Amino acid sequence: MNALTEDDLIIALEKALPEIAEEHRAAASPWQPHDWVPWDEGRNFAFLGGEDFDPSQATLSDEARAALLALLLTKDQLPSYHRVLAKHFPAFSEWRQLIGVWTAEDNRHSIVLRDYLVVRRAIDPVDAEHRRLVHVTKGYRQSPEAMAELGPMDVLALMAVHENQCVSFIKRLSAIADDEVLEEILAKIAADDEVQSKTFGKFLNAGIVADQDTTVIAMDKALAVGRAEAIGHDIDDFDAERALIADYENEETWKEIAAAFADAVKLDSVQGLGDEAEAARQRILSRARG
Repeated sequence: MNALTEDDLIIALEKALPEIAEEHRAAASPWQPHDWVPWDEGRNFAFLGGEDFDPSQATLSDEARAALLALLLTKDQLPSYHRVLAKHFPAFSEWRQLIGVWTAEDNRHSIVLRDYLVVRRAIDPVDAEHRRLVHVTKGYRQSPEAMAELGPMDVLALMAVHENQCVSFIKRLSAIADDEVLEEILAKIAADDEVQSKTFGKFLNAGIVADQDTTVIAMDKALAVGRAEAIGHDIDDFDAERALIADYENEETWKEIAAAFADAVKLDSVQGLGDEAEAARQRILSRARG
């Protein structure tokens, strides 16, 4: 079977859009970021007559601080991820509702994390804001060359990997959170990411129906990219923090993500692939089986 053009592939995916969007809506759990912030512990900083942050006030271990900063800055990068999605699935198309919902859901993650961390004085807010400005300005794949290589299935596969990475990362972080409120916040974020990962997985399944070679190759490429791009990998001046969380994504992580991919599209039963796509299928299955 010849590969579809990008336009024809998007049209084919749109046939599955209403059902997938409805399933996403049914699976999502609404929650309010402000409900999970211990506001009564907050106090003014020096600008309003209070006291600025001092390292002695920190309430987190170095590992937990590093992991939370990595997660927060990843969630802060939402504008870039939205632009990557909008390259092929723009807001003025049939995709507006689902992409908008995903963007709104993911936005509350950085809101609740930052509010919690600032109120608890768990991190230096000046440092966190400086890092946010640098990180968001640099962006994720925000160059013509990086964007040009992303077809529709590449984007969907990358997003599926990204959401699965976040779920796995949060699981490791939750184990050392040592704070019931923080654990609840992380559980809410992980639940969102889990639903989102399954939603993107359903689009991969729709891609298998429409153009299985292109979809399997995109999945294989996304897994390779993910392994090279751990959460926090692109944060500037972060080497010390990365060393503390270096084992958060390991071989078991990538076995689980590859297995989720294989299950989403029933990769074991896919037949009739071209040579390149069959080699990609075998790599995914090999990763999934460990």
